[in-house]
Amino acid sequence: MKPSFKFLFSFVFLNLFVAGSPFAQPWNFVKENDGIKIYTRIESNNSLKSFKGEVIFHATMEKVCSLLGNTKNTDWWDKGISNIKELDFEENKFVQYYLIYKMPWPLTSRDLVAETRITTDPVSGDHSFTARPLANTVPEKPNLVRIRNYRQTWIVQPMEKGNVHVTLEGFIDPGGNIPTWVYNMVVAETPLKAIRSLRERALSKKPALK
Repeated sequence: MKPSFKFLFSFVFLNLFVAGSPFAQPWNFVKENDGIKIYTRIESNNSLKSFKGEVIFHATMEKVCSLLGNTKNTDWWDKGISNIKELDFEENKFVQYYLIYKMPWPLTSRDLVAETRITTDPVSGDHSFTARPLANTVPEKPNLVRIRNYRQTWIVQPMEKGNVHVTLEGFIDPGGNIPTWVYNMVVAETPLKAIRSLRERALSKKPALK
């Protein structure tokens, strides 16, 4: 498989994605790598797979949530993202953004307009960051493939001894002419790369911007 196909699916990290469909199949464990457990499953009425990853590490809730809920903190996002523009933002409530994911030739680059809704459970302290596409916000460009079918959810749960439990669930239909078998072959790398990158950033001494 050509390495170029992997770049598209690693972007789904963004930060950005998924409450699962009530009709989805059970999660299938794929692997554990670097302490991160990875799962996939077939979506209802779709041949593409959704993904899930989870990990526990030592970090503050404040820093992890700032990295996920503020577009000022995108330095840990995938390097294939060539442009990120914040459209609207309300702290601890939502963030709307537009991004372009640059693809290597001969693939066509993608763009995405999305909104991440932020919620907090007052009892458990769990924070959720759920992203969905926004329609009729940014005009489509003829040289880009617009991502339309996408969702992603990060869940951050406080634990004992200063640890956090982080879960990422997501699904993306890249559109265009990416073969289904190629997507399903590399989809497990999406949560692995995204969670690993978030963890590295959260554990670094560099503070999260507010």
